[in-house]
Amino acid sequence: MKLRMLCWLLACGVSLASANNEPVAARVNGEAISEFRLERYFAEYLEDQGRAVASIRNPKAYKQLRQAALDALIDKELLWQESRKRGIEIDEQAVRAQVEQTRQALGGAEKFRRRLQDAGFDEASFSEYTRRELAAQQVFAELSRVDAPDEKQVRAFFAEHRAEMGTPEQVQARHILVKVAEDADAATIEAARLRLMQMRAAISQGQDFASVAQSGSEDASASQGGALGYFARGQMVAPFDAAAFALKPGELSDAVRTPFGWHLIFVENHLEAADVPELQGLETVRAYLARQQQTQARRQVLAQLRAQNRIERIDDD
Repeated sequence: MKLRMLCWLLACGVSLASANNEPVAARVNGEAISEFRLERYFAEYLEDQGRAVASIRNPKAYKQLRQAALDALIDKELLWQESRKRGIEIDEQAVRAQVEQTRQALGGAEKFRRRLQDAGFDEASFSEYTRRELAAQQVFAELSRVDAPDEKQVRAFFAEHRAEMGTPEQVQARHILVKVAEDADAATIEAARLRLMQMRAAISQGQDFASVAQSGSEDASASQGGALGYFARGQMVAPFDAAAFALKPGELSDAVRTPFGWHLIFVENHLEAADVPELQGLETVRAYLARQQQTQARRQVLAQLRAQNRIERIDDD
């Protein structure tokens, strides 16, 4: 079980013996998923997507996301119930090991005890909840098991996509920017160019490009000495792109005009395009196709379980 899920169980505060009078969000074959459980899980669901409840201003988007979170809880309940039907048993050693992992991740026995208490668990009920999650994961893995990708399919996919898998031609560069608006008058444009050329002259006379960029560039990269890292063709605006790829390592450009202003470009390295080695490419394709097959199999398993079981979604009403 993933540590994040274990921490969610503690944060969630959902015990196995939920109160009968709690508002219910859904029932799976009569087993209730409480609104409280949904609320706690919804916050975690949004956090995984880098969002917060307060940031969702569109009521329709809010409802769709909440329904997706409820779908996930329903799937968890379906898998747990399926594990019971199939008689899957998780041995005590596996449960104890998982609980111990959580205890250590949370900072030791005392912090673990407080978190359990705050969440409404004791160690026995948390161990039982851990057992349920492990059983659900095991049945999901068994039901969605797939064979390795067919080798002919792997080789055909690799042949079709090999060019995309290689490393494109790239340059590593720094730049200095003197900003000037596109619609500026001729005198302003020329004054900006002259400022840039003064910096170029200083660099040509031996001053360090990065130091001049730090003091003179008006781009956000100035604090890094104008460093842009590596970039491939087409990632920069056309005039900048053309100038950078025309330079050899160690060469300094003339003034380059773009919609942002005047640039001075210094190329530090130039990497030619490289084809992916066949063995590496085939292994990458095998892993990719295996993930695709696994994802499809998991979707099919969940769709089948939803179709075969009785689900009542009260929260949607």
